[in-house]
Amino acid sequence: MSTDTDLLRKGLFRLGILILLFIASPIIITMSFKALDKFTEAPKIYFAYAFIGIGCLLLIFTVYFAFKTFGVIQKAIFNKD
Repeated sequence: MSTDTDLLRKGLFRLGILILLFIASPIIITMSFKALDKFTEAPKIYFAYAFIGIGCLLLIFTVYFAFKTFGVIQKAIFNKD
C-alpha cells in the first residue's frame, strides 16, 4: 500500500487552487454587497447584483471543488495497489 505520487501532486495542485477559491469567493460576495449599499443608479446596481450572483456561484463551486480535491488526495494516499 504505497502512495501514488503523481496523483498526490495533482491533488496538492488542486489544494492550492482551492485555497485561492476559499479566499476569493467570500471577498467577491462581500465587495458586491458593499457595492449594493453604495450604488443606487441603474447601471452600477446591475453590476452589483451580477457580482452577487457570480460570487454565490463561485462559493457553490468552491464547496464542490473541495469535495473533489479531497477525494483525489484520499485516492492518492489510500490506494489498494
